[in-house]
Amino acid sequence: MTEATSMLRARLHAAGVTDVVAVEPAVGGLAATAGRARRADGTPLFVKAFGEPPSDDAFAAEAEGLAVLREAGGVATPDVVLADRDLLVLSALRPRPDTEAFWEECAHAFARLHTGTRHDRFGWHRDNWLGRRRQVNTWTDDGFEFFARHRLLRWLGEPRVRQALDAEDRAALERLCDRLPELLPAAPACLTHGDLWTQNVMAAPDGRPALIDPAVSYTWAEVDLAHLWTTSPPPEARVFFERYAELTGLDAGWRERMPLLQLRQHLAVVAQFDPDWGAADLVRATLAPFRKRR
Repeated sequence: MTEATSMLRARLHAAGVTDVVAVEPAVGGLAATAGRARRADGTPLFVKAFGEPPSDDAFAAEAEGLAVLREAGGVATPDVVLADRDLLVLSALRPRPDTEAFWEECAHAFARLHTGTRHDRFGWHRDNWLGRRRQVNTWTDDGFEFFARHRLLRWLGEPRVRQALDAEDRAALERLCDRLPELLPAAPACLTHGDLWTQNVMAAPDGRPALIDPAVSYTWAEVDLAHLWTTSPPPEARVFFERYAELTGLDAGWRERMPLLQLRQHLAVVAQFDPDWGAADLVRATLAPFRKRR
């Protein structure tokens, strides 16, 4: 048994889940330690813990996000078995089948989520967590202001971001934020998953698309779209983007907007991980047109 799985088993026992007979490591998570557990009756579980929790409410906020995606958005999510300061225990999902049929079903699920949950303000009733960093969700009437202040500029104070971006990069980001109304179309707020990279799309036991690891808020639907677009979706997912565009009426320029919207996630990666898998380079490339010409 590894140190990680030993920690997960100890956390389970401390939380009163004492009938676990096996814990195996799970791959894919970056911010927390994750594993697959099996109870004595054969029931599989997914278990997640932080070595040192970033706050007392990180897992409670995640559990709330899973519930609202399911109840308000109609998207399948795992059942929450337990959520406390030190541990999140969920019902087990299946690996997604990378078929065109599955990804087309994803397109319908996300189109329903994004078009059926519109809101008159941007934000959420509480802050939640993107990895190990707080996601600020202060209610804001204007989507451009919300995205600029709480999804882009908020990362400039992070030590790793200060180290990765020079003064001209930071000024370029501020200029980009000032020009957001010229660069992006006005759009309503809707419920978004908030951390929709490819690995967070799985399958429910009945085969339907299912989601894990949310950082929900009401914001632009294309924030979810950009994250999926830029995190190496499989070739079969091409049908997802085609069908989603049809179902939601996306204009022909949506692909060109993806790098701007994905800046938020690239900055979050720079802030939290070393190495950053090229995220800082992608940030600088996107900011290049907004640097002052000498």
